[in-house]
Amino acid sequence: MKIYEGLTLTPSLLEGAQDQAVKVLTEYFTRRTGTGDPWYTGGVFDGWDPSGTRSRSMDTFTADDLVAVTLLAVEFPGQAAVSILDTHRKRFNDLLRDVGDDRDLVDEPSVEEAAFPAWPLWRALMSLPGMGPTTTSKLIARKRPRLVPVYDRVIRTHVFNDSGLQWLPLWTALRADSGALHQRLVELRTVAVLPHHISPLRVFDVLAWMDGSGRTAELRSS
Repeated sequence: MKIYEGLTLTPSLLEGAQDQAVKVLTEYFTRRTGTGDPWYTGGVFDGWDPSGTRSRSMDTFTADDLVAVTLLAVEFPGQAAVSILDTHRKRFNDLLRDVGDDRDLVDEPSVEEAAFPAWPLWRALMSLPGMGPTTTSKLIARKRPRLVPVYDRVIRTHVFNDSGLQWLPLWTALRADSGALHQRLVELRTVAVLPHHISPLRVFDVLAWMDGSGRTAELRSS
């Protein structure tokens, strides 16, 4: 495993692991059950759009977004859902709009609190009942998938070494070596024939999660 400052790459993210990474990505995003449903419900998180409104709601939180978060194995807290979608809807949509258009994290000039526009939205969501860093990251990642990564217990342990830090170590690693890691993620998406709405950060998250949760090892042994 390669270790950057505050971040460890799991095996499928390493240079030279392309074949394994493509196999893992294909498993996660395309495997189906005998009834045709996704084996990994997270595999439909990125494109989930049953209402057909996703392209028109970039700056608006919708019920589809909250359901999409549950596809990543979390329960969305009810009071937070009411606040985001109803009682404080304007506040949260204004904060989301202030994040700006989706763009690659690697291109941000800084992720420090004073400079990174996702911080106010993060803090506001985290203040809601039941909203921890996992649920908050998954909701923002649903709206800005190229800019904000998914975070959960597996990623915290196997990538961020239980440091409690996330955005700064990942941003630093993506920019190291002239953006080599970012470019590798883009290439993996292409070779795995994934749709463009699967962001480089999502490729990172899926490979790290599959490795850290033991799914990659199971796949190798099958």
